[in-house]
Amino acid sequence: MKEKKPSLTAELTTVVRVAESMKPANERVCYDPLAKRFLGTTFSIVTKSQLLTRIAVWCVERVAPGLVGDVIGRVRYIDDYLETCTNDGLEQLVILGAGFDSRPYRFEELNGKVKVFEIDHPATQKVKKDKIKKIFGSLPDHVVYIPIDFNKEKLEERLFEKGYDRKLKTLFIWEGVTMYLTAEAVDETLAFVAKNSGEGSSIIFDYIFKSFLDDPSQWEGVGRIDTVRKAYELIDEPITDERFIFGIPDGAITEFLSQRGFHRIEEVTGEYLKNTYFQGANSNRNVLCVCGFVVATVDHTSPQS
Repeated sequence: MKEKKPSLTAELTTVVRVAESMKPANERVCYDPLAKRFLGTTFSIVTKSQLLTRIAVWCVERVAPGLVGDVIGRVRYIDDYLETCTNDGLEQLVILGAGFDSRPYRFEELNGKVKVFEIDHPATQKVKKDKIKKIFGSLPDHVVYIPIDFNKEKLEERLFEKGYDRKLKTLFIWEGVTMYLTAEAVDETLAFVAKNSGEGSSIIFDYIFKSFLDDPSQWEGVGRIDTVRKAYELIDEPITDERFIFGIPDGAITEFLSQRGFHRIEEVTGEYLKNTYFQGANSNRNVLCVCGFVVATVDHTSPQS
């Protein structure tokens, strides 16, 4: 992430949500009516026209086949799980690396019932808070904003000082974040969740398969991405310094999380997202399959908890 600038990946994934939300109800996989309100000037211009938006998404798909499907599929998957949790007595929600996530504002059942903590890099969070004020007139009472750099600061210190209650049933959403962190930062975050959340608490997150990090050539779009990146670097303007550095071996997520104080571990892949959400008009759309998506419940009988 560039200093004092919001995350580029956060903006790009928001553009994808905008594009999907512009489609008719019977053709879209996910729906985020607030997404377009979070975009900066450059991206907001693109999304003002449905034609320009479609062209932008087509370009992304050409450069990174299946990436659009991956993003909107995981949004829907997490939305569905959040809805399940709210219906099941959720008391507290923590969004790790919140970016331009709009769930605290478009899930009306959270307001007045669930305390929400948004945690993100200071630069991105500042831009988001300004946007929220413009949308609603003020920051909502049920959301607490905590600026943090996961690779440099301790989650535990920041959350507790802002009123986090370790006794409450809590859901942690960690969307599109783990692959940019160090292994140490991932372990520290999971340790906090396992040791500092109430009965029935859970976490939902996505991660890159280590096999992809070891050999990116298995994905047909990697060459195109490198070409675009090198073109920008030639003009001394790197696209972003947000690079994939952390992955979990294929098929190892259950053991990985069990060792860190979790149980009831349910993993799905891009194939599951495609088979579950991409039907009918969306059946021919591609979904990237280099990521895992997992839900895990805190095991309060584990020594880690």
